[in-house]
Amino acid sequence: MKKYKAVIVGGGSTWTPGLLKSLCERQADFPLEELRMYDIDAERQAVIGEFAKVLFAEEYPELKFLYTTDKAQAYKDVDFVFCQIRSGGFDMRMLDEQIPLAHGVVGQETCGAGGFAYGLRSIPDMIQIVRDAREYAGDPWILNYTNPAAIVAVALERVFPGDRKIVNMCDQPVNLLESFAKALGIRRQDIIPEYVGLNHFGWFTRLTDREGNDLLSPLRERILSDGFLPADAAERDASWLHTYAMVQTIMRDFPDYVPNTYLQYYLYPDQVVARLDPDHTRTEEVRNGREKRVLTQCRQAAAQGSTRGLTIARSEAHADMIVEVASSIALDKGESFIMITRNNGTVANFHEDAMVETVARVDAGGVTAAPFGRIDVFMKGLMEGQYAYEQLTVDCYFEGSYKKALQALTLNRTLVDAQKARAVLNDLIDANQRYWPELK
Repeated sequence: MKKYKAVIVGGGSTWTPGLLKSLCERQADFPLEELRMYDIDAERQAVIGEFAKVLFAEEYPELKFLYTTDKAQAYKDVDFVFCQIRSGGFDMRMLDEQIPLAHGVVGQETCGAGGFAYGLRSIPDMIQIVRDAREYAGDPWILNYTNPAAIVAVALERVFPGDRKIVNMCDQPVNLLESFAKALGIRRQDIIPEYVGLNHFGWFTRLTDREGNDLLSPLRERILSDGFLPADAAERDASWLHTYAMVQTIMRDFPDYVPNTYLQYYLYPDQVVARLDPDHTRTEEVRNGREKRVLTQCRQAAAQGSTRGLTIARSEAHADMIVEVASSIALDKGESFIMITRNNGTVANFHEDAMVETVARVDAGGVTAAPFGRIDVFMKGLMEGQYAYEQLTVDCYFEGSYKKALQALTLNRTLVDAQKARAVLNDLIDANQRYWPELK
């Protein structure tokens, strides 16, 4: 069996250890000859890289491994590129959250004005990653799960139209499926989902078991009566527990389908703003929670020469999905996943060029979405506004257009008010001078 070479771009991410563990556990399904990690932050990546050496010595001793800040060394002759970058780092993420909140609107990493700011930083970096990968590796598969995934996917489709070796995906649907499975007392792999929407803006419209029995109805009843928690609630920060709990609120108002958790920001923006603290945003929570825990344990593993007893030495749903998608491509399995792909008639009454998130077959030919049919009026109304916001945001980047930026933020349901949109935009421009194109 062929063995592959892969690189993780953004190797210093605190999500990397879970991906490393999943690669160990699934080495029979996705066999690697060599793995590399690449990051522009050498110090941060080294902490994860030294943990990786210990983990692989225990569980994947024949695997060649290195971590580097040299892009030529990172990309040379690889077959797969896994992208998980954070353009601007946590310092800019904090501003993405604080600036909108200062104006009384949602401050969140991927949604609303914060997601807009992050998107304009991510677009040029992701375009460069694709170009670098193609320069040094020829034509590798690029598995992109960099946020905000919707905006990045739209931008990549414009620069590399029809490129089937750029694969866009998000882990939140699979995280939700894990949580559904736990609530129902079954395995995630035994749930057959139907899902439609845009990234961080969608719904599970049907859930069945492998025999075709309805699972959505009993899940709905359980959520409405008992609430909803993530499958890994014990490891989650407080804000995530509240985010999952909001699914019950959404379903009390709109019970037909099970929503993506991110819809809370668009359906209840005032309620969200009321509970957020500009002086202690999600960034601070992550720094003092997940980031501190992961980096501390990575250093501990390197010091003791073992991963024994460490909670980070385990795979996670998002990591499992990444490896499963890579395996389905490499071995031409044709398995189904919820992916981000060009609509092309998948949703019959929606824009052909929209990057929709839906169930798709993944094989050696890339991603092929399953036909969905028509979406209802409520879904379509919401998605039309979000589609326009995404398109205008990408227009703004490529055209350097202040007008398009203001239009995008005015349309976004977390802002709506044009005066607030202008005030937030002006402050974001000041904060992002190092990263954004000049907007005229």
